[in-house]
Amino acid sequence: MQILLGIIFHFIGGFASGSFYMPYKKVKSWHWESYWIIGGLFSWLIVPPLAAYLTVPGFAEIIRNTPWEVIRYTMLFGVLWGVGGLTYGLGVRYLGMSLGNSVVLGFCSAFGALVPSLYYNLYPAPGKTSFRDLLNNPWGRMVLAGVLVCLLGIYICGRAGMSKEKELPDAEKKKSVAEFSLVKGLVVAIISGILSACFNFGIEAGKPMAEAAVRAGFNPLYQNNVIYITLLWGGLSTNFIWCMLLNWRNKSFGDYTDKKSPLVRNYIFSALAGTTWFLQFFFYGMGESKLGNGASSWILHMAFIILVANMWGILLKEWKGVSKKTTVTISLGILIIIVSVLLVGYGNAQKPKETSALAPAGGAAWSMHQQTSK
Repeated sequence: MQILLGIIFHFIGGFASGSFYMPYKKVKSWHWESYWIIGGLFSWLIVPPLAAYLTVPGFAEIIRNTPWEVIRYTMLFGVLWGVGGLTYGLGVRYLGMSLGNSVVLGFCSAFGALVPSLYYNLYPAPGKTSFRDLLNNPWGRMVLAGVLVCLLGIYICGRAGMSKEKELPDAEKKKSVAEFSLVKGLVVAIISGILSACFNFGIEAGKPMAEAAVRAGFNPLYQNNVIYITLLWGGLSTNFIWCMLLNWRNKSFGDYTDKKSPLVRNYIFSALAGTTWFLQFFFYGMGESKLGNGASSWILHMAFIILVANMWGILLKEWKGVSKKTTVTISLGILIIIVSVLLVGYGNAQKPKETSALAPAGGAAWSMHQQTSK
């Protein structure tokens, strides 16, 4: 029953993540940076403390009593993740829901799986998985095979994107993805996929806060809500600075008060998008508390996001008008990415319990902090 609940919570979180960009499509007459930061204020500043207040009322005291080193490293990974989140928005903007999410999450899975093990290969730590461990154990080779399969899936998705760009006239491409640009989209999606892995590093860095919440008697189901407040401060700072720069460069500060645009509608849909975005991690934390495996939880989370995002891509007719060959190619690429995620998850599930989990988007941050602070 616990596992079933965990899967249900992860599906809800994955649905929220795969769907949050949809309300932005209802925003009219605003520049991208304007609606992105309004949504971001709800995602990273307004909703997280509200969720924490409702589920962990003593969150403020827990944060006040947390050592500065923990706060600093949690925020640092939040800043790095913020760049990934920022470029995620650009990736979807240029590639669409289907291709954009597949590339971003594919790279997030691949790099997140490898980076911790490479770090521990250089700086061994008790109970942590190094790249050598991956090579020398059957479960580790399964993880590496999943990473390679993931990269193959990304390559196939990229080929499908190139075919789409060649086959569709500009007018058709603009109908499905208003600012479609394969080169720009792939560049920012790759950056986003790599840096998005820092979010789970931030969760790991902030684990002392979650543990303090549990010790204080709060429901373990919501323990991560304390971490999100500090972690998302870092993400907010990155996105706020960049969006303000874009407002200045594009002379778009007037968007926020432009009476020629549907202001109330724009604010409502931006707030809805931001709130929906946060719900992905609200339910992710609940799912992880039930499954008790950060690696499997993160993989399941990403698999559901890929499925939901591509469902929206189909409904939005992002691939309408392309040849059957291109449709088969993008479908094959998505399927391969999902298979790769499952391979990495299966490999992680097979490792001995005493070995620390190799999370595909985290797992090393707090140990890194402990070593680098010595």
